[in-house]
Amino acid sequence: MLRSKRKSFVRDTRGATLVEFALLAPIFFALLGAILETSVTYLAAQVLESGVQDTSRLIRTGEVQRRGWTVSDYKKGVCDRLYGLFGDCSDMYVSVRQIDKFQSADYEVPLDLNCKVNCKWAKSDEWQPGVASGVVMVQVYYRYPSILQLPLTDNRLGDGRLLMGAATVFRNEPF
Repeated sequence: MLRSKRKSFVRDTRGATLVEFALLAPIFFALLGAILETSVTYLAAQVLESGVQDTSRLIRTGEVQRRGWTVSDYKKGVCDRLYGLFGDCSDMYVSVRQIDKFQSADYEVPLDLNCKVNCKWAKSDEWQPGVASGVVMVQVYYRYPSILQLPLTDNRLGDGRLLMGAATVFRNEPF
C-alpha cells in the first residue's frame, strides 16, 4: 500500500507548471529588469550627448559670448534638452575651456572613482567659452541614479550611481 502511494506520487504531474514557474520566474524578471535598465541608461547617455552638442553649438557660433552666459546658464541650456531623463541638474559637472590646439585636449574625470559614499566633484565647474576662432573643449559629467546594481558595469561609482559623460572639442566660428 505504501509502495502504490509512492508510485502515484511520483507519477503525479499536477503542479509541475507552478514549480517550473517558481524556479524560472526570478531569473526571467531579473533579466528583463537588466535589459530595461540598460536600455534606459543608453537612452539617457545619448540624450546627454545630444544636449551637450546642441548647447555647445551656441558657444561655437558666439551666441553664448554675445549673451554673456555663465556656467549656470549653460547647465540650464543642457538641462532643457534632457527631456526629464535626468532628475536634478545641480548634480552635473561642466568644464568649458579654451585650449591651444586640438591635440592638447585632455579628458579627466573630476571625481574620485574610488569613492564609496557621498561622492563629490573633485573640481569646481570651469567656464571659458573662448574667443572667435579659438579651440574649445566641453566636458559634461552627470552621476546618474541606477536601480539595479549590475556588477558588470565599469562606470559605476561606489555609491551605486553611474557616471555619464559627454564631451566635444571644436573651433569657434569667426564671430
